[in-house]
Amino acid sequence: MASHTGLEGLTMGSLAKEVKLSKSGLFAHFQSKEQLQLDVLETAVARFIETVVAPALRERRGEPRVRALFDRWMEWEDAPFLPGGCPFVALASELDDRPGAIRERLVGYQRDWMHSLATAARIAMDEKHFRADLDPAQFAFDLYAIILSYHYYSRLLRDPAAKPLARQAFEALLAASRA
Repeated sequence: MASHTGLEGLTMGSLAKEVKLSKSGLFAHFQSKEQLQLDVLETAVARFIETVVAPALRERRGEPRVRALFDRWMEWEDAPFLPGGCPFVALASELDDRPGAIRERLVGYQRDWMHSLATAARIAMDEKHFRADLDPAQFAFDLYAIILSYHYYSRLLRDPAAKPLARQAFEALLAASRA
C-alpha cells in the first residue's frame, strides 16, 4: 500500500480495511501512525535487503556483483508486490522537506545504499575490473542517477523505452569505469 499511496496515505483506517482488522486492533499493535510508518519503512528495507542486496552479494566480487546489484534493483522496481515501484524513491519525494524520525531513517538507509554502491565499485577496482583512478562515490552517484531516471521514465512517463535506456546507460557507465 505504501508504495502506491505513500506513507501519508497509509493510515490506521486504510490499513485496517485492507487487512480486515479493526482500527483499535491495529492501534494496539502500532500505538501511533508514526510507528506504523516506521514499521512499514523497516519492512521495506528488510525486503530490499532480501530481494536485492543479499542475492547480489552472493555473486562474484567486482563487476559481476555491481551488475547483480543493478539487475536486482531493476527487478525490485518492477516487482508485482510494489504497485507504485520502489518505495524509497517515492518516499524521497514525499519526505524530502519534512523533518522527523521517518525522514531521518530514510536518509540513513539511502546513505547506506549509496555506500553499498560505492563499496561495490571499490571492490571492482580491487579486483582490477574497474580502473584504479575511478571515484567510487561518483560511480555510486551516476549509478543511482540511472536508477532514478528509470523510475521516472517507467512510472511517471510510462515510456516503453525506459528499460532499454536504463540498461544502455548502465552499460555505458560500466564501459567508462573498466580498467
